[in-house]
Amino acid sequence: MCKDPAMTRHEVAVLALPETMAYEVGLPHQFLGSAAGPDGRKLYRVRVASLDGGPVRTSAGYSVLPEHDASILATAQTVVVPGVYGTAAMTEGTVPDDLADLLRETARHARLVSICTGAFVLAAAGLLDGRPATTHWVHAPAFARLFPQVALDPDVLFVDDGDVLTSAGNAAGIDVLLHVIRRDHGSEVASRVARRSVVAPWRDGGQSQFIERPVPEPGDSGTAATRAWALEHLDEPLTLADLAHHARMSVRTFTRRFRDETGLSASRWLVQQRVALARRLLESTDVPVERVAEQAGFGTTASMRQHLRAAIGVAPLAYRRTYRAPVAHPM
Repeated sequence: MCKDPAMTRHEVAVLALPETMAYEVGLPHQFLGSAAGPDGRKLYRVRVASLDGGPVRTSAGYSVLPEHDASILATAQTVVVPGVYGTAAMTEGTVPDDLADLLRETARHARLVSICTGAFVLAAAGLLDGRPATTHWVHAPAFARLFPQVALDPDVLFVDDGDVLTSAGNAAGIDVLLHVIRRDHGSEVASRVARRSVVAPWRDGGQSQFIERPVPEPGDSGTAATRAWALEHLDEPLTLADLAHHARMSVRTFTRRFRDETGLSASRWLVQQRVALARRLLESTDVPVERVAEQAGFGTTASMRQHLRAAIGVAPLAYRRTYRAPVAHPM
């Protein structure tokens, strides 16, 4: 007897709190809700809840009326907390006791994912103490002040700490949701969802590239062409001098302009691109790990292992086993 497909879907609850970000409430349905396996079967069931099942005012000035109350969190496998604005979680670092108790109980059985300032809610409930996390860079100073016990990283788009994931601005909510799909079902499924929504399946760099900075001085040559060139030569031992020479700049000018345009040093950017290439090769090919290290420009397997562990916390073979797209077997 075949199981009802709906019974095998991963249960996702989106908790819409007062002054929630309306755009972010819809992201889990758009991305998780559209993820499907090779047979077309939906992989997640996404439902939205408010605490009492009643309407919730959004930061956009209108209210939404979820179909469920917080009781659905008891059976959810993943709970998404969209961002909030102007609440006590952001101004005082507190949430009501009943909400804190609900989230702590939910954390015993479900994966928690926050989008943007939803991290304030998780932190106020004590769920981020001693853990790495991120939030929107604009609110990072306030977050660090309110929650000094959290290992805040304001430069990344999202942080995956296993059973708790936090993301930066609302667009980074897309990044973390695609990462959840990739983690659960492999890169092929995540890429298919991204293509359908016309977004990048993986964004390089961190949110530091979006922090407001002075506009580069007029007359300077850009580094975009050199970055494109570097991406075609990642298997070569590129140096800062090589990049500056290609851009026809002094090393000093190139270094300044590169950081102005990307928010990163050239060396850090190169490592990120090499890690990204190694990940793609590990996910989508059977190329031996030694050859992946060469093609990604790490030179040795040991070097690639070190950088991969630093970036995502796993070794190359473990990453390949975990994130390789599942193979569809004929029925």
